[in-house]
Amino acid sequence: ELFKVPFSISLLPSCFLSEIGCLDGSPLSHLLLDPGTGQLYVGGVDHLYQLTSDLEVMAHVKTGPHLDSPDCLPPIVPQDCPSATLTHNHNKLLLMEAGQGAEPGSLIVCGSLFQGICEKRSLTNISQLIYRTSNPVDTQYVAANDPRVSTVGVVITTRSKQEAAGGELRLMLVGRGYTSRGPGDIPPITTRRLYPVTPPRRAFSQEEELGKLVVGSYSEYNNHFVKAFTHGDHVYFLFSRRDMWHKKEYRTYASRLCTSDRSFYSYVEVPLLCRGGYNLAQGAWLGNISGRPALFVVMAAGQASTPVATSRSALCIYGMAELDGMMQRAQEACYTEGGRGGSGQEEAYIEYAVSSKCLKLPKDSLSEYPCGGEHTPNPIASAVPLGAPPTVSLNTQLTSVTAATEAGDTIAFLGDREGRLHKTVSSQNTAGSVSVDRGGAISADLLLDQNQRHVYVLTNERVSKVPVSSCERQTDCRSCLSIRDPYCGWCVLEGRCSRKHECERHLLANHWLRSFDPTDQCIAVQSLQPANQSREEQTQVTLSVIQLPVLQGTESLLCVFGNLPPQPAIVMGTDLTCHSPAPKLLPPMPAGSDHMTLPVSLTFGHVTITTGNMTFYDCGAVSQLNQSSQCVSGVSQMYLRCILGVSQVKLKLSLNLCVSSPQDEAQYMCVVEIEEMQFNLTAAVEKTDDNTNIFTCSSHQVTHTPAIRKCSHIHLYDCSAGQSDCSQCRAVPEEYGCVWCPGSPAPSCVYSQSCSSLPTDTCPPPQITQVSLLIRLWSNLGTRYQDVVESTSCLPTGSPVLTCLFTCVRVVCELQRSGNNKVGPVEVTVGTTPPGRSTQMFTYQDPQLTGLVPDKGPVSGGTKLTIKGRQLLTGQTSDLTAFLGPHPCYILNEVTDSQFVCKTSSSNRTGAVPVQVFFGKAERTGPDLTFRYLDDPIITKATPAESFYAIEVTSCSPLFPLNRDAPDAPYRFKPGGVIAVEGQDLTRAMSKDEVQARLGEQDCEVKTLDRTHLYCEPPEVQPLRGDGSTELPSLKVFMGNLQLDLGLVQYDSDSLLSPIPLVAQISLAAGAAVIILSVLVVILMYRRKSKQALRDYKKVLLQLETLEINVGDQCRKEFTDLMTEMMDLSSDVGGPGLPLLDYKTYADRIFFPGQQTALLSRQLDLPESRRQTVEQGLQQLNNLLNNRLFLTRFIHTLEAQQGFSQRDRGYVASLLTIALHDKLEYFTEVMKTLLQDLVQQYVAKNPKLMLRRTETVVEKMLTNWMSICLYSFLKEVAGEPLYMLYRAIKYQVDKGPVDAVTGKAKRTLNDSHLLREDVDYSAMVTIATQLLPVARHRHHHTDKILDQVYRGAPFSQRPAAGSLDLEWRSGQAGHLTLSDDDVTAVVHGRWKRLNTLQHYKVPDGATVALIPRFHTSGVNQVFQTGEKTPMLEGEEEEGLRLWHLVKSSEDPEIPKHRKSSMRERERAKAIPEIYLTRLLSMKGTLQKFVDDVFVAILSTKRPPPIAVRFFFDFLDDMAEKHGIDDPETVHIWKTNSLPLRFWVNILKNPQFVLDVQVTDSIDAVLSVIAQTFIDSCTTSEHKVGRDSPVNKLLYAREIPRYKQLVERYYSDIHSAASGCYQEMNSTLTELSGSFASEVNGLVALHELYKYINKYYDQIIMSLEEDSSGQKMQLAYRLQQVAALVENKVTDL
Repeated sequence: ELFKVPFSISLLPSCFLSEIGCLDGSPLSHLLLDPGTGQLYVGGVDHLYQLTSDLEVMAHVKTGPHLDSPDCLPPIVPQDCPSATLTHNHNKLLLMEAGQGAEPGSLIVCGSLFQGICEKRSLTNISQLIYRTSNPVDTQYVAANDPRVSTVGVVITTRSKQEAAGGELRLMLVGRGYTSRGPGDIPPITTRRLYPVTPPRRAFSQEEELGKLVVGSYSEYNNHFVKAFTHGDHVYFLFSRRDMWHKKEYRTYASRLCTSDRSFYSYVEVPLLCRGGYNLAQGAWLGNISGRPALFVVMAAGQASTPVATSRSALCIYGMAELDGMMQRAQEACYTEGGRGGSGQEEAYIEYAVSSKCLKLPKDSLSEYPCGGEHTPNPIASAVPLGAPPTVSLNTQLTSVTAATEAGDTIAFLGDREGRLHKTVSSQNTAGSVSVDRGGAISADLLLDQNQRHVYVLTNERVSKVPVSSCERQTDCRSCLSIRDPYCGWCVLEGRCSRKHECERHLLANHWLRSFDPTDQCIAVQSLQPANQSREEQTQVTLSVIQLPVLQGTESLLCVFGNLPPQPAIVMGTDLTCHSPAPKLLPPMPAGSDHMTLPVSLTFGHVTITTGNMTFYDCGAVSQLNQSSQCVSGVSQMYLRCILGVSQVKLKLSLNLCVSSPQDEAQYMCVVEIEEMQFNLTAAVEKTDDNTNIFTCSSHQVTHTPAIRKCSHIHLYDCSAGQSDCSQCRAVPEEYGCVWCPGSPAPSCVYSQSCSSLPTDTCPPPQITQVSLLIRLWSNLGTRYQDVVESTSCLPTGSPVLTCLFTCVRVVCELQRSGNNKVGPVEVTVGTTPPGRSTQMFTYQDPQLTGLVPDKGPVSGGTKLTIKGRQLLTGQTSDLTAFLGPHPCYILNEVTDSQFVCKTSSSNRTGAVPVQVFFGKAERTGPDLTFRYLDDPIITKATPAESFYAIEVTSCSPLFPLNRDAPDAPYRFKPGGVIAVEGQDLTRAMSKDEVQARLGEQDCEVKTLDRTHLYCEPPEVQPLRGDGSTELPSLKVFMGNLQLDLGLVQYDSDSLLSPIPLVAQISLAAGAAVIILSVLVVILMYRRKSKQALRDYKKVLLQLETLEINVGDQCRKEFTDLMTEMMDLSSDVGGPGLPLLDYKTYADRIFFPGQQTALLSRQLDLPESRRQTVEQGLQQLNNLLNNRLFLTRFIHTLEAQQGFSQRDRGYVASLLTIALHDKLEYFTEVMKTLLQDLVQQYVAKNPKLMLRRTETVVEKMLTNWMSICLYSFLKEVAGEPLYMLYRAIKYQVDKGPVDAVTGKAKRTLNDSHLLREDVDYSAMVTIATQLLPVARHRHHHTDKILDQVYRGAPFSQRPAAGSLDLEWRSGQAGHLTLSDDDVTAVVHGRWKRLNTLQHYKVPDGATVALIPRFHTSGVNQVFQTGEKTPMLEGEEEEGLRLWHLVKSSEDPEIPKHRKSSMRERERAKAIPEIYLTRLLSMKGTLQKFVDDVFVAILSTKRPPPIAVRFFFDFLDDMAEKHGIDDPETVHIWKTNSLPLRFWVNILKNPQFVLDVQVTDSIDAVLSVIAQTFIDSCTTSEHKVGRDSPVNKLLYAREIPRYKQLVERYYSDIHSAASGCYQEMNSTLTELSGSFASEVNGLVALHELYKYINKYYDQIIMSLEEDSSGQKMQLAYRLQQVAALVENKVTDL
């Protein structure tokens, strides 16, 4: 039999399956059935098959392998994709698309190659390719590119007014899981176009107007799709994912959306609960149960909180009506009740990190908008699950399900991972199974054929066709009903096992007996009267039959005795009557027999319905066969059978059952057969008073190993089996007669009559063989358990016994305290026998505890505690326990005599607890032996969070060789400098202190480590190699376990060689080139002016020639000093040390520059009586703004007004940005619409001027949009180099004197802010909170002290310098407050000089302190934005002018006789150009930091921000749409939209991003750098001439390189795959949710309303003029807003 369960399945065994041999392409993944033709389509790895319904191969196509990589976009070019390898193509989707009119249908095939693109093949011949794209775009990436990630799909047909072909639109909805590699912008559910496809549309394309499910962070949800199907007017998806809203456990969900919903407004999902802990869906099928649609889902129990399924699974069934009801309830709750039910419990919410939220719309919203609308919230998730009990549970992982209905029952077929197919009925919790492909998992595609007679089963390597039942194989009613198959039943009048509809009279009672119905039984003869009779008689025979089928008309049943002619049967209810055969018709009696049995059959036609038996006997024959005894009732034989171990014993008794003549005793024999041996034993008969005959067989000895064998009432017992000693022998029950016989050759246990000597009455003393606290006795332990318990004693000599526990070979004694150490043997006494004594000695010990390590640990436990002591191996190890107070300490390792280790358990409180160790019941503690429970440690920070992976592959090294161009050549080094090593991401996982560098056998001291460079200072003298050789030493860098050899180093000892290292030589050459260029330009400018000018410039030229080398040396020295200063800063940047502004402050400064109060932090200033009404009106205004028509008309109307200034345009744009911040996707679409209008305007005029300024609302909206989208880029990428540039500028500027009045500095890039005069200053060290170098003027001294005290702290957290006074402290009482201006100030004429430290004669090393200023005067110079203006500039005090280092250049001190001469004035200006070297020195020092910022902004080594790619694509589309083929125009558009609109603003104002102070001197430097960035982005050639500003001369050499960087940046983005709309939308959705709480939309709406109020009539008129606006009643809705916000009288 196949099955041994109550409900069996009637599937054929594997030898009867129709199957195709092992197909190529394992594992096969998808199976598709064409219901029209019955053909099958199979998809696997690299192969596609077309099969007939009988599994014959019709066509075969190879789909792979091909050159591909999930990291590259198709088409794959090996040069562009080095990671591409020959990759297998896993089939991900196999769907059928119906034909259109005469157009034949097609087979949709999607694979894992080329980012999951799809193709169409002919349904009649899959070898014929209908469609495949050779150059797919990213909107055509359909399936998951990872074989392990699921993809499902469904084809739908709907109607659309936009389509030309009769309005019919055929789409494919696809659900796919998250893949970590490849495009990350594909949402989990997308809509793909199938038909019609007219250029420029593409098949399988995800177009903008087609719907998609936008998810904020898809990787966190980790959707695993199982099934997609249609039902009614909806499309359903079944999937499992992480529940991010609640417990973050994995759950199964069913989601739904309308087939006509192109925008996914109707999307709603409900969690499915399969009770019993089954949470991960594995397969599903849409079927029917009790005539109602239902979803069959096989679920598995997940492994902890992971998506990994275990082997415990079940089938759960969910009614589609209940599922739809749950979804409608969730929609209704989210539409009209804010997501809350009647009891206030949460019933629905918005999922997938989308900024939408549940609303309280009118109650009829769901009926009015059953498929949602633009104003309804989505996507909706139900918080209430739909539950169902498991229909069947199995301890195997189910993978697939399909279902059918038969005879009113729903039958489910289930596949599992081990290749078994199970069949179950929905009303039963049992299942039968058959193995289809042992070891091969059954695919989720489990299909029934057209007539539902077979199941197509797809496993890893084959397709099998399994019959749903085996009814036709059952030949009789009993076998038919015994298989309990819901498909089968016994067709009574046809005499066959069949399905119900195959039985002609199945609708009539008792005509079709169902196999699965336990009440249905085969028609049987319950009784037959008479059951036996003499063959000489003929009587009427009555048959009682149950479940007799009802006949029609003249039909009748027949009785057939044996092979005799049939006789008609008369039916009376459940009885049938017929006559027994005539004696003469009976067959003769068999020879040697006194009776015969004939079958009595009830037939209908040629079909036998049931059969009974009737016995006919002949007593004459009985008398002849047995003359010694007459029998009155016949003779029979009785057979008794029993199972004895592995052998079979048969007892045959020949008995005369009817003794009619007792006086004539017959001879009886017992025939006993044991293991094919026969014994004939004489038997005596005894008749009892109750007329019962008892037969007794004579005895016979049987030699057999088993001790006892029972066969009927005869027992065979072997005394010697198992009784090895006297006590065991005497314990045998007395009825077996076993005795202990002391005879030869050895004493043994035998049967009493077999003992030749006198049996032993008492047993010898017990024998003790082992003492190990358990006393083991191998013999003579007594005869009865009671005797042993009552009389056994065991003890070491002289010690009492407390209790004895006894087994058959051992005695367990529990000892009492001995009082002192003792050693002796163990004695055991059993009953009255002499005691047994052991040869082994037993010792009493006194264990002691001496210490424990450690003596404290956390309250959560887990501390490994070592307890030390003496004689710890006392008693049994299993009896050794340890406790810390009441808490157990679990012993871990092997116990030694001196120590053991245990693990502490948890405690509910802290404090000291005693340590106790129990040796059985004996307790031991130690002196002052306590363990202290402490609070659990709290980990607040772990650094570093990353580290380098120690590898030896040099291509992956974070450091580059010293000589990258010629690695084998030595690096030339000039002693006295530093070695600069280039690399990448050096500070990502390492700090300076963790890096070591060695040059040969000596250290190369690491001075600085930043992201791209390592600077180390080697020894003055070239060290030895270190291995004893005389070769050049190599520089080795150790970064943790990573050791890098960067090449050989050769010291440059030749004095003729340049004393400048290679890097400095390059800088020198560059600086010299710029200097020479500048000098030439200056000479050309003044060549024709005068000989005096020529002499002046010759002097300048001579001076510059002497500076050529000095500039290089100075740059190198300054850069080394700067990098040493920046060293400490590098460790802070990237973590909390980067003073990045929070998003709210950042947005406030970008959106509303120059505002004194932060708009985003303001609250509505309204009286409480009006607040609720106004807020309601503002909320309605927000709803209006979400109407695209209203918003565009509103903006255009405002821009058309004369009084709407440029400042108003920017302000309104920023207010709209705040108001729509939670709907950035909508904001983006509106911005694109307005930009399209703007493009249209400029194309008609001059397209190159577009976006040049911020003259319209949309241009400011673009600025704000870029700022929002690039905040994360600033935070993660550009913020660090920008901050490092700022700190480098600040450090360099502060190293030299800075004029507090004019803001000019000695160290700057800006020649207009260059302090050209030679100022007498010196560096001083004052003792404040720490040593720091300061300049000599008091005001900057205060700032420098603050810089040191609050080093690394954001500027907003520092006290203002104006709120503090600087106090000089000398001795105990000498305190002097230093002030910029006091009575001691020096006055010369009308000039008054600010006081400096030199003025107060503060000595070097003086002690100063910052104290609060009690009386402040003047203006507060530090604004909220971190900007700082020059101090007291232009202020006049009593007619005196203030100066600090130099007097104002407004009235230059030039001899009066030369002032009138313009020529002389120019000469006076020209001579100070000698200070150009200062600018060059500053530029060379900062060059690395400027490069780092530009590269961070413009590098394409990392993917550019999605917003930049998206907007550049938009501009390219606009240019193509309007026929603009001039690349310069598009270049200008891109430059105006990103570099000039955003990055220049950030470069000039780092305080918009960073919490820093930008002084006037720093701002002057940043202006030069920002201008250089502007010049780099222009298309015109950068030429410098004699009229060029000095600032442009500085970067004349670098600007062409920067231009190439910009052009490559634009080109790489343009050449990359376009169409990143989905990724952009996902990003916008995530940004909307991330920053929604940072902004206060009500304040922005209230500010916007002020403009509505100002231009109220014009806006109302504009809305009423628009026909669409009239239909939407926009003007009316705005009037409602006005009535609520300010009680405006309207026409309502």
